[in-house]
Formats: sequence, structure tokens, C-alpha cells
Amino acid sequence: MNKAIQFPTPPWDMDMAAERLKFEEEAWNTRDPERISEGYADNIEMRDGAAFVNDKNQLKSFLVQKLAHQSDLRLKLDLWGALKARMAVRFEAEWRDQSGQWFHAYGVQVLQFNESGQIERRFASQEVITVTTNERKLP
Repeated sequence: MNKAIQFPTPPWDMDMAAERLKFEEEAWNTRDPERISEGYADNIEMRDGAAFVNDKNQLKSFLVQKLAHQSDLRLKLDLWGALKARMAVRFEAEWRDQSGQWFHAYGVQVLQFNESGQIERRFASQEVITVTTNERKLP
């Protein structure tokens, strides 16, 4: 069993928020549901596009399914603002489906953190477009 991660904790200043967000980006780019879920509270409430998640068990199931359909997922997060226990984040993601078609998503997330620095609410809105291999932007 992994030792519990000590996250930066709110209230945020921009530097501490950026440090916490760096973990999130790195975790998602491992494409490992267990690693990603470490950053989320047991009582996570989340909306990702049309998907709704209401606890950590649902989150893990959601991640397994999402990552099975989004091969080679790459995520880039950009902190736009942080105040108290919340962050506003712009993101870009790329992945390919089982047929090999590449997709690029742009969007925004609003994150709320608990006192341990884990995400307890995450709401994301995004626009997804198809791209060719040559149009990809993320390494």
C-alpha cells in the first residue's frame, strides 16, 4: 500500500495552487486510475462532460472506462485562478479511440478542495474536436 500523499492544502496562493495542480496533471498523464484517484476525496462530486460521479468508487470505475476508450490520453492543465479552497483551470487533452481517430478537447474546470488538499468537487465543461495526427498539439 502506498504511503498517503501529502498535498499542498488550501487556502491557496497562486504558487501553492500551481504546485497542487502539477500533481493532478502528472497523475492523469500516467493514465493509472489508482494514481489519479489519490487526488480525490472519498466523497468526490464530479461532472466530466455528460458523466456524473458521486464517490471515489464511482470515480475509479469511471476512470477505468474513460481510459479504456481514450488511448494515449495526454492532459495539459493551466491555472487561471485560485482563492480559498477553489481553483479555475483551463485544460487541453488529446487521445485516440480504438479506431485510431485522434481527438482534442479544450475546456475549463472548477475544482474545490478539502482541508487535506484532495478534490471534493470537480466540474468540467469541454469542447471535443477530431484532429489528424499532424494537427495534434500535445506530446
